[in-house]
Amino acid sequence: MRITLLATLCAALVACDTLKSASTPDNPLWMHHPGGSLSIYERRVLTDPNRIEGEMYERGRPAIDAAHRRVFVGSADHGLYALQAQNLNVLWRFETRGPVQGEPLYEASEEAVYFGSTDGALYKVKAVDGELLWRFNSNGEVAKSPIVDGDTVYCTNANDTLIAIDRVTGKLKWHQHRTPAFGIQIGGYAGPALSHAAGFEGRIYTAFSDGTAMAYSTADGSEQWPVIDLAMATPGASEGQPPQYLDVDTTPVLANIKQGPAVMVASYEAGVFALDAAGGHELWHNVDVRGVSDLLLWEQDIKLSTAGSPEVSARQTKRAAGRPIKSRRVLIASSGSTGLWGLDPDTGEQLWRKKVPEGGISAPVSIEGAILLSTTRYGIFLFSPIDGSVMDGIAPGNEISMTPAVHGSKAFVMTNGGELMALLVSPPR
Repeated sequence: MRITLLATLCAALVACDTLKSASTPDNPLWMHHPGGSLSIYERRVLTDPNRIEGEMYERGRPAIDAAHRRVFVGSADHGLYALQAQNLNVLWRFETRGPVQGEPLYEASEEAVYFGSTDGALYKVKAVDGELLWRFNSNGEVAKSPIVDGDTVYCTNANDTLIAIDRVTGKLKWHQHRTPAFGIQIGGYAGPALSHAAGFEGRIYTAFSDGTAMAYSTADGSEQWPVIDLAMATPGASEGQPPQYLDVDTTPVLANIKQGPAVMVASYEAGVFALDAAGGHELWHNVDVRGVSDLLLWEQDIKLSTAGSPEVSARQTKRAAGRPIKSRRVLIASSGSTGLWGLDPDTGEQLWRKKVPEGGISAPVSIEGAILLSTTRYGIFLFSPIDGSVMDGIAPGNEISMTPAVHGSKAFVMTNGGELMALLVSPPR
């Protein structure tokens, strides 16, 4: 990530009165678009409306194959598309039995794409032409991105099931299922997170709609934690007032914090937690950050000058060669009800909080030192991860539910109208 871009954008934000007055999504920045940092350089309608059943919307997130300049994206018309990244020309399309509303995984070592569908299956196809290699029926919608490790593919489905599949044959190795909670549930569910930390290899973490977070062995699916019931931390639960929503729908974020290796997850009503990766006990808990659907750990290494200030120019960076490196980290929490939050990953303390438009927001993604996310009604916004201020925004002319996919300074996202857009983030003049 480029420190210079972030510094330039932040400087422009501070210096420009117009930006200050338009720094909330309710007064969309694209009405003035003074920064010029975010632009659309290509767009193409993909979704066939004649294939849509029910309401038309596009969720999930594209996958990018940078080496071959390809983008893979699912659609509500039951298809997975492969496109050329430079002009969005369609290379091939694979038909499933339901809408493809998830995040594909491009696996370069196999030249294959793994993806799920609302038809309950996980698919593996050839990246070059979309030829089917295998189909695994999981008996529940598969929307979260799978993980490939060694000879195994791990995925979760909407039926509160974690599944390990042989990556060559597509046969089941093991699975873990938890009975979904009774009552009202929030749409969405957690994906898997695989640990590569020393001493924690061979562990996979996920969470469930009954309010629990769990750790399992990748070898046989055996439980590595006692049952961690996050829903019981909801205010009032200890007095016999159960929460209305138990869901823990965020894919865990794994990180080393001051207390050691941690697993960070969010309960819809109980807030955001950091749990000890070894045994699952609580390291910190912020009960105020509610309604969170996605977490992102934003990180940036900064070279310091003799004065200790971040370097923003090539001349200063050269002069600071060999100086200490300072790591700057912010845990970004995305909530459609309480806003966008910046938290200290070591303590869980609030660094900043920003209002977001009504109607929902996507997962936040990191791009060139900034944070990019889409909003259902007001377009796409570029935020500063340092203080949450709005850097730029743009209205594509249609609602967006999809999370952008990023490579370098480019991003890809599809509107609910089925139009795939290629975006570019660049410093303002």
